Amino acid sequence: MKHAETVTFGGSNLDRAAEMRGVAEAIARAKADPSARAILMWRGKPLIHRTRPAALMRLPMDHPACADANADTAIFLGREDGSPRFALDLSEWEPDHLDPSKLGGFLDPTEQRHPSCKEDEVFAELRRVMTWLSPRDAELAATTRAVFSWHDTHGFCAKCGAASTMTQAGWQRTCPACGAHHFPRTDPVVIMLITRGNSVLMGRSPGWPAGMYSLLAGFVEPGETLEAAVRREVFEEAGVKVGAVEYLSSQPWPFPASLMFGCRGSALTEDITIDPNEIEDAIWVTREKMLSIFAGEHATILPARKGAIAHFLLENWLADTLD
Repeated sequence: MKHAETVTFGGSNLDRAAEMRGVAEAIARAKADPSARAILMWRGKPLIHRTRPAALMRLPMDHPACADANADTAIFLGREDGSPRFALDLSEWEPDHLDPSKLGGFLDPTEQRHPSCKEDEVFAELRRVMTWLSPRDAELAATTRAVFSWHDTHGFCAKCGAASTMTQAGWQRTCPACGAHHFPRTDPVVIMLITRGNSVLMGRSPGWPAGMYSLLAGFVEPGETLEAAVRREVFEEAGVKVGAVEYLSSQPWPFPASLMFGCRGSALTEDITIDPNEIEDAIWVTREKMLSIFAGEHATILPARKGAIAHFLLENWLADTLD
């Protein structure tokens, strides 16, 4: 797929400068560099300038908002045009008049502003604003969110259970008790454009907003190829057998930390038998009907969300640009 990396969170050629992560002196110099900037995250929400197109904020390391983060847990993201970039987590900061019941929704509409930031500089849900960002901003935000999410859930050694510490400038956790090293986790997921003739297979999960359908997807199991995972997941969820499978494109998906492998496959059978433990419904949608859905003209089915790889794959299928 010639334009595979144009998917949201696709490659922006960020220099991650991995060779610096284990060199404490180099990281200290980078933090003190006048051109260094911090990407701020609050409970999974990046700090953005919310005008359209939005911009991911890059604050000086001595900005007052950075004082509410623990500097010892800064993650070194790499170099941008030669200048160091770090990520800081402000999750311990408590905004005034915060209503926790409004947080964490599918597309959380709430925004939080730190008192030292300007009016249009707010923390916003990444799912909601991901298509507003440039490729570089999206990559930085996705990386920051995914790595902090991993630290939040991996504070203890998986080998002996002792509390671990952040090392390698945020890209590793080390157990002081047994010496084990742990690295940020990324879960491989296949998401598949399954076609039969002029139709594509779509499904929906329980709890999704009304009318929302997407491509089928599932986690890759240990010892399994991407092709085998596609065939297994489609048969498990919809009872449809798949023949030829081809890889198309990938997308980092930091909710919390997956790598989506977009594939296409040719269905060998048409009858659908869903597993209600996996999905709520599955349907075949013709190309003509999908065009109507994408145009927002269908009465009951919504188009796949912009920014998600499902939308990207379907859009290219409709335009005959998958190859």
